[in-house]
Amino acid sequence: MSAADGGDRSLGQLVASATSEMSALIHDEIALAKAQLSRDVKRVSLGSLIIGAGAVVLIFSLPMLSFALAYGFNSWTGGFNGQGGWNLAWCFLLSFTVSAILFGLLAFVGVILFKKAKKDEGRKEIAASAKETASVLGNVKPHPRAVDAAARGELTRAIEDAKPVARSSS
Repeated sequence: MSAADGGDRSLGQLVASATSEMSALIHDEIALAKAQLSRDVKRVSLGSLIIGAGAVVLIFSLPMLSFALAYGFNSWTGGFNGQGGWNLAWCFLLSFTVSAILFGLLAFVGVILFKKAKKDEGRKEIAASAKETASVLGNVKPHPRAVDAAARGELTRAIEDAKPVARSSS
């Protein structure tokens, strides 16, 4: 075995390598979760924006659109020609109905975007990936290696000779 295969590496080096790889794996899992959740947040915010735009259109267009449509309907049905036509009240009600239908269509598009974000498997993928990582790490067993008496003696002496490390309280 060469040094690249880990044959000449000490126990401390192996632990440090495993720790850094574990840290990198966790950081990658967190980055993936952030990316997937930010995609969901963007979809939800776009849906909210479209519903808000629909509400603004409905609110600000009602006065002008209602008057224009009501008088247009009255004129279209013959109200200004002296032939009778529809009552202005019905014309105003019809113009409000047109505005409400426009709001309904915009709200429908917004709800579709909300459902797409809710239906997205991003959160489930994050949870499944984290569970898979935890299960893999929980089932990891060290690779059995034959340890001869000389190596066992060196390890025992190293452990016995190790001095405790003073830690600061800050």
